[in-house]
Amino acid sequence: MKLNRQNKLIIGLCIAALILIAKLFSIQIIEDKYKMDAENNSMVYATIYPTRGIIHDRNGNILVGNKVAYDLMVTPKEVEEFDTLALSRVLEVPVEFIKDKMDEYKQKSRRIGYQSVVMIKQMPPEKYMRFAEVAYQFPGFRGQARSIREYPFNAGGNLLGYVSEVDAAFMEKHPDEYKSGDYAGKTGIEAAREKELRGEKGYNIWLRNSRNKIEQRYADGAFDKDAVPGDNITTTIDAKLQNYGQMLMNNKVGSLIAIEPSTGEILTMVSSPGIDVDMLADIGQHYSEISSNPYKPMFNRTVQASYPPGSVFKLVNGLIGLQEGVFEPSTLYGCKMGYHFGKNKLGCHAHKSPINFEESIMMSCNAYYCYVFRDILENKKYGSIDEAMDKWNEYVKSFGFGQKLGSDFPSELGGFIPDSKYYNKHYRKGGWKATTVISLSIGQGEIGCTPLHLANLCATIANRGHYYIPHIIKDSENIQIDQKYKERQYTMVDTTHFPKVIGGMYRAVNSGYGSGGTASVAAVEGLEICGKTGTAQNPHGHDHSVFICFAPKDDPKIAVAAYVENGGFGATWAAPIASLLTEMYLNGEISKDRKALEDRIIKGDLMDRVKVKK
Repeated sequence: MKLNRQNKLIIGLCIAALILIAKLFSIQIIEDKYKMDAENNSMVYATIYPTRGIIHDRNGNILVGNKVAYDLMVTPKEVEEFDTLALSRVLEVPVEFIKDKMDEYKQKSRRIGYQSVVMIKQMPPEKYMRFAEVAYQFPGFRGQARSIREYPFNAGGNLLGYVSEVDAAFMEKHPDEYKSGDYAGKTGIEAAREKELRGEKGYNIWLRNSRNKIEQRYADGAFDKDAVPGDNITTTIDAKLQNYGQMLMNNKVGSLIAIEPSTGEILTMVSSPGIDVDMLADIGQHYSEISSNPYKPMFNRTVQASYPPGSVFKLVNGLIGLQEGVFEPSTLYGCKMGYHFGKNKLGCHAHKSPINFEESIMMSCNAYYCYVFRDILENKKYGSIDEAMDKWNEYVKSFGFGQKLGSDFPSELGGFIPDSKYYNKHYRKGGWKATTVISLSIGQGEIGCTPLHLANLCATIANRGHYYIPHIIKDSENIQIDQKYKERQYTMVDTTHFPKVIGGMYRAVNSGYGSGGTASVAAVEGLEICGKTGTAQNPHGHDHSVFICFAPKDDPKIAVAAYVENGGFGATWAAPIASLLTEMYLNGEISKDRKALEDRIIKGDLMDRVKVKK
């Protein structure tokens, strides 16, 4: 039977109707997605903030933990008339504060709608509980739990860093990860390991009734999402040693760093003056006080300050000279209160003359290294001073200088090591010679490095020619550090030359008073400390006091660098500080005969020496 046009049209309409009915049935009955979308206007998502990961020290001590606090949330369109005075008493805030906030919300009501906003941040549990008992009197107000940081150990705010609420600029950089009201690590370890520490937010979904009152869970919580806690982190820091280091650096400006040479793990990282951990939990309240401090406690000098290394850099030049074959350990050079060239002189202190290489380290002779450095740059195997200078630059950089070491700590500076291009630009090509840049021989001139570079130099010498990139995080259950931190980084100097330097460092500390050793104050019986003093010239005031050391001599467990701004001679402040830290780490206590030294260092106040802009 043939179908006429009318029947065809009827059949087509019936098929279309069936398809439409089937689709509607699927949307309304079978699929929840569309139902949820339709109900979104009546759904309220209550954020569940995750517990931030705990930060431990190398021995399992908690450096940064968590405690519960509550944000007081307000949903302006749910607020009914309430007793402002009663609420102000419960919350312990002025009545004017509440009135101002409610006026602000009223002005923004069209934009806010039924959104909840934070009225008071991080209320302590005892205050929130007082509110919770009378919360029924204040519709539209509720508490939202979140964890905030607490600090069982005073391990230093610059090291640990702080967590604060994200701003517009931060959210713009991380649009899919953070929203208004979220918190993130801003400095230190908190910032460096933000990804692992932060965890993942969750939420509960609630439904409003026709009068916009929240009355029940959506789908009995079937679509709620649990918060995922952040991963715990184990650091390389020794909490007790860090705390002791901060005591030694109290009322001084500078840095104190200790590294385990065999791993590159940072044991101590003190920047002074620093941020007290008591200020970290509520950084917002203290931020103005901290940022206006003329001594810049937020500035982490351990990795962000560029200094001249001073005489400790003689060790590098000595090793390069040995590798280049321009002198032998037995080579004698004279010193007549300094190195004389033409009508100029690079001065030195009084000591016996002439001296060999080990004695030059022990006595920290400036003239000796002027001879060595000049021979490096005037080495006839190079076609020009430019070529020799660039080879010297290459050697120095193999020790980690003039570049970022690649540590896992944020904001590390690379420092600066000059090359021939630098001097050709300033003096023109052929317009300079070895004596023009002779101050490089003793770690002055254009050289710039961080205290971390100096600690790494000390670890490199302790290891007889190699280092592991300094790092502050250890492998743990959920965290695996980059393989690069486990690989040896070799210098361009043969390992056979390092014992010759170490012999001089040992004598500098252990030769006894009157023998010419510049670091006798750092000697500790039985520890075989090897060290080198430095006095870095400072045109703006007192010279800087510098000292690096490691111990024990033949089985190094710790390498230390101390840099005290305006501290004067290396033996005056930096050497005692570094040796006390070494003794505390290796022996667990300070010997009786060094208690007076410890007391002098801890009570010492050098803050008035430092010129600051107020």
